Amino acid sequence: MDVPNQSPALPDAIRRFLEAPRFATIATLLPDGSPHQAVIWYELDGDGILINSRRGRRWPGNLERDPRISMAVYDDAAPEHWVGLRGVAEVIRTGPPALLDIQALARRYGGNPDEYVGQDRVTFHIRVQATFGYGVDR
Repeated sequence: MDVPNQSPALPDAIRRFLEAPRFATIATLLPDGSPHQAVIWYELDGDGILINSRRGRRWPGNLERDPRISMAVYDDAAPEHWVGLRGVAEVIRTGPPALLDIQALARRYGGNPDEYVGQDRVTFHIRVQATFGYGVDR
């Protein structure tokens, strides 16, 4: 089992792995402390990660109350290769700027950016505190 990297910088191998448009599963904490998971799109942002959601969903509310988050991203072609991250999230954009973020994510993942017009969106930046790489060279 790999030992977590506690460095604030993303290791090069993990950064390369995350550059591909893979789906991520995040875990946030419900008010009672139990985990809540969701599958999301993401984008690298320096040594952090950007994620976006429609307002009113459970996981954004969880993060606004308790910013701790964990994330797992795996390779469809080799599911035994995956990256895990732990960190804290903060709201960095809401309203029209966050709408632009989801439209950029839609383009990254091959979706239709126009599908999100008129939605109330929120963008979070995850400050990565630890990384794990399984089957991914560090």
